[in-house]
Amino acid sequence: MDWSSIDTVLLDMDGTLLDLHFDSFFWLEHLPLRYADIHQLDPDEAKRWLHERIMQEQGTLNWYCLDYWSRELDVDIVALKREVTERIAFRPHVKDFLSQLKVHDKRAVIVTNAHRGSLMLKLEKTDLAERVDHIICSHDYGVPKEEQAFWQRLQQEEPFDPERTLLVDDSLAVLRAAQTYGIRYLLSIVQPDSQSPKRDIAEFTAIDRFSSITPGGDDE
Repeated sequence: MDWSSIDTVLLDMDGTLLDLHFDSFFWLEHLPLRYADIHQLDPDEAKRWLHERIMQEQGTLNWYCLDYWSRELDVDIVALKREVTERIAFRPHVKDFLSQLKVHDKRAVIVTNAHRGSLMLKLEKTDLAERVDHIICSHDYGVPKEEQAFWQRLQQEEPFDPERTLLVDDSLAVLRAAQTYGIRYLLSIVQPDSQSPKRDIAEFTAIDRFSSITPGGDDE
């Protein structure tokens, strides 16, 4: 990275700063079992139905909205998430990366599609809030990062020069939206979920560990 050309670093949270395994495990394993238990359903049937139902909302704000899913499924999603919060964890070398951004006077801003219910759980379990300058939640704007309206609202709240801004995000759809908006430096994540295979990404430059781009240093 040419850090002399970057003033602002926009960072996704789940799958970028934090291991996506917590979210993957919750939605694909824990929720189907608890949903089946609460509503007295066959676990396999519940899992299949939930997967199909959740996929119907992909790319929309509902996909990320815990209030929406709590209503739709008649369960307390935040309470169920609390049952597995021990799985919340930083991805490799993130803490050192964020520390070095401060040392090198780079503004670090989390931009997340996570619902505030999920965000607060993660801030309770980590010191992430103390390691960045600001946290932006797309639910406050009413649009996800996949839409241009998000970046327009972000520019109003957190003024940045797109030509001197880096975005790191595991979502290719979000990176495409940021590219359309004009953000110059874009990076994806090879392995957002530590328990899933590494991805082969050709569309954007992708990193495996933040140590490869940490200003002024290598490994933690």
